[in-house]
Amino acid sequence: MTRRRNPGELSMAAIKERVFSGVQPTGNLHLGNYLGAIKRFVDLQTKYDCIYCVVDLHAITVWQEPDELTKNIREVTAAFIACGIDPKRHIVFNQSQVAEHAELAWIFSCVARMGWLNRMTQFKEKAGKDRENASVGLYAYPALMAADILVYRATHVPVGDDQKQHLELARDIAQKFNNDFAAQIAKLGLGQVFFPLTEPLISGPATRVMSLRDGTKKMSKSDASDYSRINLTDGADEIAQKVRKARTDPEPLPSDEEALARRPEADNLVGIFAALADRPKTAVLAEYGGAQFARFKDALTELAVEKLGPIGAEMKRLVQDPKHIDSILVDGASRARKLAAETMKHVKDIVGFVRD
Repeated sequence: MTRRRNPGELSMAAIKERVFSGVQPTGNLHLGNYLGAIKRFVDLQTKYDCIYCVVDLHAITVWQEPDELTKNIREVTAAFIACGIDPKRHIVFNQSQVAEHAELAWIFSCVARMGWLNRMTQFKEKAGKDRENASVGLYAYPALMAADILVYRATHVPVGDDQKQHLELARDIAQKFNNDFAAQIAKLGLGQVFFPLTEPLISGPATRVMSLRDGTKKMSKSDASDYSRINLTDGADEIAQKVRKARTDPEPLPSDEEALARRPEADNLVGIFAALADRPKTAVLAEYGGAQFARFKDALTELAVEKLGPIGAEMKRLVQDPKHIDSILVDGASRARKLAAETMKHVKDIVGFVRD
C-alpha cells in the first residue's frame, strides 16, 4: 500500500556546500579539458565535498558509436584519477548509472520555459544551419544539466565561460521551482527554499584554452589538425613538436597584459604557461617579456612535459585495467544514487506525486 508521508516524517533538508561537475566522454581529452576543468576539480577537493561525473547521457545528444562510447567513458574516468581526483574521498561515476538524473530532468523540462531554451547559444552553435535535423536531446539538454547539478543540491559548479549560460538557466529553474512550490516546501518542513541557486566557480589564468593553430578558436578535439591541441596522452616528443609549431607572431613577447590581450596566440601560450605553473600572467611576463618566442616555447615545452607526462603515463596504465575503472564507477554510482534518491523523494512530495 502506498501513502503520502506526513510533514513531520520529513527531516529538514539542510543545504550543505557541495561541488558538482562533469566531463563528456567524447574522446581525445586534451590540454583544454585539463586546464579548463579537471585541474580545477583536483584543486577543489581540499575545500568541498565533490561529485565528479562522466556525463554520458549528454554525450548521446549526438550520435556515438557504442564501443567508442564505452571506451571514452573509461578514458575520462582514467583521466580523473590520473590527474589526482580521489574516488574514495569524493564521488566519481558515470551519469547513466543514476536514473534520478533523467527523472529530475523531466520535471525540470516542465518547469523551464521555451523562451529560456531558445536563448541557449550552444544549441545554435552545435546544431548549425540544419537545426530541424538536430535531436530533441541536443535542444533540451540544458534541463538535464540543471538536473545533474540540482539532484545533489550542489552549491557550486566549476564552469568555463562557455557553460555560464547553462548554469544561469539552472539557477532560473531552481528559483522558479522554489517559487512555484513555496507553500508546499514550507508545508513539508523543508525550509524557505529547496534547491540552492548554484554559484559558478570561475578562476585561473587559462579557463578557456585556445587552439595552438588559431588563438581565436577554442582548443577542440574536433579540429582537423592534431597540431591544434595537446592531448593528455601525448608523449614528450609530441608535446615538444606541437609547442614548437604553435602559431605565434614575429614580435617578441610583450611585458604587460594590455599589450598581450591584443595578440591572441601569444596570450594563449602565456595563459597555458601560467595555468600549468600556477602563476599569474604578470609573473610569466615579468620573466619572459621581451624574449623571442623560441626561448619561451622551450620553457613551455619543458613545463608541459613535466606536468602532463605523468598524467598521460598513468592514464595509459589505468585504461589497461577496465575492470578496475568499472569498479570505481559502480562504487561512485552507488554513493551518488543515495544522495540523488533522497532529493527525488522530497521533489516527489513537493510536486504532489504518490510514492511508497
